[in-house]
Amino acid sequence: MYKKSLYTIKSNKKIARNVYEMILDGDTSYIKSPGQFINIELNGFYLRRPISICEYGDDFIKIIYKVVGLGTESLSKMEENQTLDILTGLGNGFKVERSGDKPLLIGGGVGTPPMYELCKELIADGKTPTVVLGFNSKDDVFYEDEFKRLGAKVYITTVDGSYGIKGFVTDAIKEEYSYYYACGPLPMLKAVYNNVNTDGELSFEERMGCGFGACMGCTCKTKTGSIRLCQAGPVLRKGEVTW
Repeated sequence: MYKKSLYTIKSNKKIARNVYEMILDGDTSYIKSPGQFINIELNGFYLRRPISICEYGDDFIKIIYKVVGLGTESLSKMEENQTLDILTGLGNGFKVERSGDKPLLIGGGVGTPPMYELCKELIADGKTPTVVLGFNSKDDVFYEDEFKRLGAKVYITTVDGSYGIKGFVTDAIKEEYSYYYACGPLPMLKAVYNNVNTDGELSFEERMGCGFGACMGCTCKTKTGSIRLCQAGPVLRKGEVTW
């Protein structure tokens, strides 16, 4: 189930190159698990913008988004106390109960944000996650300190080697883990799928029209048949994924 509500912007700030963090005040009762997303209506744009949830509480939602077009550029210019029409409670999320005793969290670029709420919930459940975050360059890195403050073990990779481990997220995965959770661009997800032997869950980024399964625009194939990714996803279990 999802809900359409108005939310008030409490803050909207730049935290890395072309990356912004926004905190929204409003109803979060329809958000049930980390990995779900919201769909934001922007004046002057026909389609809403789907953005993953970084963190939520009783009365706030935190999102992190990258400016990649006119819609997100418009969002980045919005100010405190402005309101947004948002659909919440969209998609299915990560299953915390599958983590085992040694979970691995993998975020690539703006696939990092949903890992934060997941990390919080795993730590609240008595687990100590290892977090691997991949970026192109030092200027793109964000939330390293925030994950460390939660109590996670954190590794950063950059493609150009300007910060952390040079290479991709798979270059930082040297141990065996009980379960993994991953979100990021398709090439990263495929590399994780092929190189991390344990079972896991992958959150896919996809262009979505409605965000709740009506338009069929995000239909994709899995091993068990076609699904609407905004509804049955964006999180799929490793055994469901087909390339």
